[in-house]
Formats: sequence, structure tokens, C-alpha cells
Amino acid sequence: MPAEISYPGVYIEEVPNAVHTIEVVSTSVTAFAGWTRKGPANRAEHVRSWIEFENKFGGLDARSLIAYSVRHFFENGGYEAYIVRVKLPSKRTVLHPNETAFEKALLPENKTGGLYHLDRIKLFNLLCVPGETNEAVIVALQNFCRERRAFLIADCPAGSTYQSLHSGPGNIAGDNSVNSAMYFPWVVSPDPLQAGKPREFPPCGFVAGIYAEVDSNRGVWKAPAGIETSLTDVIGISPDKTISDSQNGVLNKKGINCIRTFPGKGTVVWGSRTLRGSDDLGSEWKYVSVRRTSLFIEESIYKGTQWAVFEPNDERLWTAIRATVTNFMLTLFRNGALQGLKPEQAFFVQCGRETMTQNDISRGICNVVVGFAPLKPAEFVIIRIQLMVGQAGI
Repeated sequence: MPAEISYPGVYIEEVPNAVHTIEVVSTSVTAFAGWTRKGPANRAEHVRSWIEFENKFGGLDARSLIAYSVRHFFENGGYEAYIVRVKLPSKRTVLHPNETAFEKALLPENKTGGLYHLDRIKLFNLLCVPGETNEAVIVALQNFCRERRAFLIADCPAGSTYQSLHSGPGNIAGDNSVNSAMYFPWVVSPDPLQAGKPREFPPCGFVAGIYAEVDSNRGVWKAPAGIETSLTDVIGISPDKTISDSQNGVLNKKGINCIRTFPGKGTVVWGSRTLRGSDDLGSEWKYVSVRRTSLFIEESIYKGTQWAVFEPNDERLWTAIRATVTNFMLTLFRNGALQGLKPEQAFFVQCGRETMTQNDISRGICNVVVGFAPLKPAEFVIIRIQLMVGQAGI
């Protein structure tokens, strides 16, 4: 109200807006973990370019897969990364993926150091541990990512072929695998340290760059696959790793995403399923884009509703939350992120007595339920052709 009403006239009162704005979070901030010959090891180090990585971590090293993967990331559209340097305390020992010393330093039992440095940064969306393919470690990384609303881009084992993978990805398709995807095969790229000699590299760095590029150009709801995802700085796929369309179909149904080379299109990502995406499992999180869109919405709403903490848990708060979240979802709908011709077909937001019991209200619990209809990639485009035959005079 105006400070004091004492004379006839017009009074002005500034009324605060009860609707808050939810800022969209980044979707492709990528964390890389691996051994480098130098660089800070007591934190996750922020880098925005390959040159910055070179200055801080020493650039390419034939013994370090992470250095190559970070280079591939920036070459293919990546723009922001955090580097976790995996090393032994007070030792200069080179650590390689799939070795016990590396894995213990990556995920220490006391949960200090290694990947747990990421708990001290504001946000990361994607995780790459180039070359790490130990099933037990992959499962641990999936759990790590799911707890932090992040997504793991996993490499297939080096030397994998269609014959070794056609029965499935192994024991890494559990419940938490919805926050991960695997890519096959390793990619042949020129090695600058060997005068451009072809060498196979893990696909995660290339793919993470593609995720960032597609997110930037089309949105996180667009599947990071297709002819527009041509990889940069690659020679192709080794002949013994090249697969046919029918073989691609077998792997796709098992939740393994393929990287293929097509004439005139280059080497492209040709699959977009999570490791929970096998047809046999029937998961609602079958597709990478659907799962990542959900993570994006969850993280944005979580960060954008912190203002509600300690507010009175009553109808005024519930109305404000509904309006705030609805505005956010409406923006996504208008940007083409959701299915449906009308907003009510695309999403709903509930917050009130239909989502809370009196006991919840008394305990200070405010439940918000958000449902949305995600876009799903058209894996199979079917064209029906009708021929008009036997028409005289046409």
C-alpha cells in the first residue's frame, strides 16, 4: 500500500510480481576425467578452449587419451568443459584407463578427490572418461551421474566389432543406465604427434562435441544424430569395424549407438538410444534426447524454484509456483521442445491439495508435479507410395 493516504488524489503503489522467472540451465557442460602430465589435481578445472587446455594441462601426450578427447570435443562443437586430472598422490606415475590404480583414483572410496571434485562446481551435464570400459566402473559412473542429473557418454571397448557386441552391451544396462549412452566403434583420426598418421580414438570426445553443437543449434530435445552430425577431423571407421544396415539395426535394438561413414555425408553419429534403450526393456527413457530433455527440465525447475524455500506453505505459494513453472514450460512448448498442438496437450503443472496431504503441508513439504510430452526421434521414416497404374491418357 502507499505509505500514507491523506489527501484526495491518485496514489501509485508498486506491486511485486508473484511470478518468478526460471532461467534455463546449460545442457552440454562436459566433464572429462583422465591422466595428464601436468595441471591442477585438487579441483575440477574449467576450460573454454583447446588452447586453454594446452596451457593448463600440457596439450597432447601419446600416453593420455583424455587430451585427444578434449581436442576432439572442441573441434566438434564443444565450448565448455571441466577437467578432472586423475593421478596418484605425490607420484608422477602414468595412469591408464581400465587399470586398478586409475579406477581407484577416479572414484576414491572416501569420496574425496577424483570425480568428487565435480561436487564443488556449479553444474556439469555430460561426463566422459575416455577409454574406460570396465563394466563395474561404468555402472559406478552411471550411478554417479544419475545422482547428479548428469549424463554419461560411454565408449565401447577398444577393438570392439559387430561380432563382439551383437548380443548387447553386457552388464551395464541396469536401472541407472538411463543416464548413459554407448557409442561404437572407435574413430580413426589423424594423430598430430605422429605426423597425421591414422589412429583409433575413443568416440566420447567427438560425440560430446556433437551433443553441444546440436544443443546450441537445435535444442537439447533434438536427437544428437543424423546427417547433420558429421564428425570433424576424422578419417573414418576401420574397415573391420564397418557395418551394414542390417547389422546397424541389430545393434540399435540393443541400445548401442553406431558411428558410420556414408558417401557424401562423411562420418556421422547414427544412433540415439540410452543404454536402457534396448527394445526388450521397453523403457520410457529409450532415447537420449528424451532423457536429456527431462534432466534439463528437472535441473532448470530445481534451480528456478529455490525462492520458494521457507515461504509459507499455503495457496498463495502454490499459485505462484504453478504460474512460474507453467511459464517456463510454455516457453519450451513455443520453442518446439514438446509434442502437441496446444499447451494442454504438451504439459501439465500441479501444485496444491491434489499433490499434498495435510500431513505434507504441516511438515512443510510442497510437492510439484510436472508432466510433459517429449519429442521422440523418428528412427524409422516410412514412406508410403501409391502408384496410379493402368490410367489411360495420363
